[in-house]
Amino acid sequence: MADITRRLGWRHLRGAPTAHVRHHRSGELAHDGPGLSFWFRSLSAALSEVPVDDRELAMTFHARTADFQDVTVQATVTYRISDPAVAAARLDFSIDPDTGIWRGAPLEQLGTLLTETAQQHALDVLARTSLSSALVDGVTAVRERVAAGLAAEPRLPATGIEIVAVRVVALRPEPEVERALRTPAREQIQQEADRATYERRAVAVERERAIAENELASQIELARREEQLVEQRGTNTRREAEENAAADKVRAEAEATRSVRLAEAEAARSVKLAEAEADRQVRLAEAEAVRTERLGQAEAARTVRLARAEAEAAREVGEARAQAQAAWLRVHGDVDVATLHALTGTRLAENLPHIDSVTISPDVLTGLLSRLGAGERE
Repeated sequence: MADITRRLGWRHLRGAPTAHVRHHRSGELAHDGPGLSFWFRSLSAALSEVPVDDRELAMTFHARTADFQDVTVQATVTYRISDPAVAAARLDFSIDPDTGIWRGAPLEQLGTLLTETAQQHALDVLARTSLSSALVDGVTAVRERVAAGLAAEPRLPATGIEIVAVRVVALRPEPEVERALRTPAREQIQQEADRATYERRAVAVERERAIAENELASQIELARREEQLVEQRGTNTRREAEENAAADKVRAEAEATRSVRLAEAEAARSVKLAEAEADRQVRLAEAEAVRTERLGQAEAARTVRLARAEAEAAREVGEARAQAQAAWLRVHGDVDVATLHALTGTRLAENLPHIDSVTISPDVLTGLLSRLGAGERE
């Protein structure tokens, strides 16, 4: 379908490469060809769009054979429009200038023409053919006859139509007839299957018999070999017992020899350990005596040094005290009596216990004031 766009009273048509467009303006052909694109006025334009690509037309119709049996024919015809100008003149391929849609149904007309023409030739072939022959060779005969008939049909070239290919997909009878035709073949296949089943069962029975005989022979052979196995196992058991006894004897002798050797080695090791322990005890006693002697000497030296240090410290402390006492006496010898009294009162106040409150009587206060006044006058 062409793509039409409207712009200010004008129309623009854009066609596809597989569509042949014919544009008549005022009765004259203005544009003609596939895949065109042009502007036109809708009031003066007559447009036709003819598809030029290959098209498939599937058709199904019924026919009657020579033995009055109804069959269904399924076929496909491939065609193309080889002369678009002739087709546009014979069929209505005109399109609406506003929407680009066909005004009529030209492809349906072509389909009806091709279907009826192909059906006519297929009916002519099948009407002279029996059902069995039609089912065997009918597809090829119908295809060839329809292709030849369509190629010789004068109306198709006059309409600009070219037939590309004809295919007959299937040719089938009615369902009941088809089932009846299938019955002999099905029965024959079933008989072949039954015969194969019987033969398979006979072969299976024969094989089972052979298998049973083989199993019996195998059991006899197994019994004989089991007898041999029992005898061999007894012989092996006796040999194993003899070998075990000999091995136990050798093991006992080896164990006794090893025990003797272990005892001798243990005695020698005990003697060596006792000698080593005695030697170690002697060395420990000597080392302890030396350590005790050294500790006594060190303790005596430390005691002497401590005594000397204490004597020296006592001497120095006594000298320091004597010097401090002498200095104290010298200081107090140079101070007047009032200052000494004040110092004495201060030291006495520092050494008194805690007193919460003190009550001074007027007599005591008067005496103290008198003394203070006398001291100030002096």
